[in-house]
Amino acid sequence: MSGVPGDGTPPERLPLFAADPKPRRRRLWSGIIGVVIVAAAFGGIAGLIGGQLPGLVAAAVVGLPMLYVTLFAFRRRIWLEGTTLVIRTWGVRRVDLGTAPEVEVVVTDVRGTRTVGLLVNAGHRRRAVKLDLAVFSGTGGRELGPLELRRIADALLNNTDANGLVFSELLVAELRAEARGDAVAERPLYRLAAGAPSGRYLQRFPMQAVSRFVTTLD
Repeated sequence: MSGVPGDGTPPERLPLFAADPKPRRRRLWSGIIGVVIVAAAFGGIAGLIGGQLPGLVAAAVVGLPMLYVTLFAFRRRIWLEGTTLVIRTWGVRRVDLGTAPEVEVVVTDVRGTRTVGLLVNAGHRRRAVKLDLAVFSGTGGRELGPLELRRIADALLNNTDANGLVFSELLVAELRAEARGDAVAERPLYRLAAGAPSGRYLQRFPMQAVSRFVTTLD
């Protein structure tokens, strides 16, 4: 049960990630295998040219950063507690969606798979946090569930510093499209992803651009 403000009960923790551990472990091991293959390839080439030691150094230089990224992605968890995002990787960070000074929509494109998320600036020189909302490939994909989208929309609603109402309206429009039974390709988040320029890893949509897009929705 959700905590009631002022009663001392902690707010309900709502996971914003896939809870099934088996697919996560499979992705971890496939990532590690990929790291080993790439590191061995670079190390083998360097070893042929300079000998064993340069080969080992090259393998480490290439493989260790890739391994870090793989483990970082595996450990990353994100929850919503009330209006606060809780992000756990090697440590724990908290970002309040209700008071964040800046929010943007971002679309990333990696080998044809586009991810739509919110980039939340925590302020005070702290790193921004990316909250994925949906992932699309072709005309299909997966999104956060209705409960998660509703709770994020509610958390953003009263954020006047970042004009959170605009982002809340975007998520509400997504929920309405889903409730109407619209196909994935007709929903707002997909339309944003499809409208991002090709060939760019990351495309930012600031509040003004999102506001213009929201006004075009039913």
